[in-house]
Amino acid sequence: MKDTRFWLFLIFLFSGIIIGGLIGDFAKTVPYLQWLGYGKSFGLTEPLKLDISVLQISFSFMFELNVASVIGILTAVLVYRKVKV
Repeated sequence: MKDTRFWLFLIFLFSGIIIGGLIGDFAKTVPYLQWLGYGKSFGLTEPLKLDISVLQISFSFMFELNVASVIGILTAVLVYRKVKV
């Protein structure tokens, strides 16, 4: 039961982040909603590279957080708390 609640929480959390991020990106073009798109990006700007002559692997990670994403996270947590599993 605890395992199910954990995965459900992750689904709600990632959904809130993704939906909030999309809303923030679309809101950047609307003059009175531009504040929803304000945010910061952070992560690995240069990809990490592993070269073993036969195999080459590149890894990069970038995280963009905006106001709408934070609102999406908070909404997802509040909705999760109301869901009974």
